[in-house]
Amino acid sequence: MHTAAQGGLGALVESPALQWLWKQLADVPNPHILDCGRAKPQTLNLLIQRGAKIYVADLISTIQNANPMLWDRSRKVPVFLVDDFLAQMPNIPPDSLHAIFCWHLLDLLPREALQPVMDRLFMVLRNRGVLFSLLREPHLQKGADTTWWLETLTGLAMDGEGAKSFPFSVVSGRDVEKYLPAGSMKSFLTRSGRREVLVLK
Repeated sequence: MHTAAQGGLGALVESPALQWLWKQLADVPNPHILDCGRAKPQTLNLLIQRGAKIYVADLISTIQNANPMLWDRSRKVPVFLVDDFLAQMPNIPPDSLHAIFCWHLLDLLPREALQPVMDRLFMVLRNRGVLFSLLREPHLQKGADTTWWLETLTGLAMDGEGAKSFPFSVVSGRDVEKYLPAGSMKSFLTRSGRREVLVLK
């Protein structure tokens, strides 16, 4: 992963994982895609030009903003209301998506929410569909408030490294494999303290 202007506003990050993803979808003229981040016009325009049908569910902003409605604090240990969280997803038919862009979603969720979230994403992902995610390395402590988007089909951009600490422990590639209902995983270590992870259903 090469960063042209690492850490700056809109810095372009070339993505080997995205190159692989689009090769996987080369024979799909109109891929159905879910973006779990903010609906950036650049991303939407690129995907529309690619012929995609786009679903947007800004799960990232919801979890970044620590919405108090998503936590039951009536007990000694707060409980994350994962069903309420997933209710924000649009109505997507099962087995219909060719790709899902998760960004840092798995890094932002409490550990007990990872299995139901992965189960839900896999439910709407079709056979041979691809889930794209970013995972932080242990030494990357901050960046939970960073926004990512597609600057080109194979290049990412971000609004800076961010100042907010990640709220939960690191999710490793092995953790992701453990939560997979099925499928296989590819991982690309980058220079920015993150891994790009592709899960193929």
